[in-house]
Amino acid sequence: MSKLPHVRGKEVIRVLQKHGFFIKRQSGSHVIMRHQTDLNRRCIIPLHSSQTIKPGTLYSILKGAGISIEEFVKLL
Repeated sequence: MSKLPHVRGKEVIRVLQKHGFFIKRQSGSHVIMRHQTDLNRRCIIPLHSSQTIKPGTLYSILKGAGISIEEFVKLL
């Protein structure tokens, strides 16, 4: 298993959009995204200024999206 990169919320949103997700709505500083074909797949991405997303949070987002770490790094 690869090491998780240090990324910001906007970068995660860009990668998820490449993987078939779209922005459903935004609630405060959190963006809720859904998959285009499987609407049961949902991800919540924090957008806290220019802070990087913590590794545990990023791992949870990727697990919910069904994306491996290697695939995520490749799409960056």
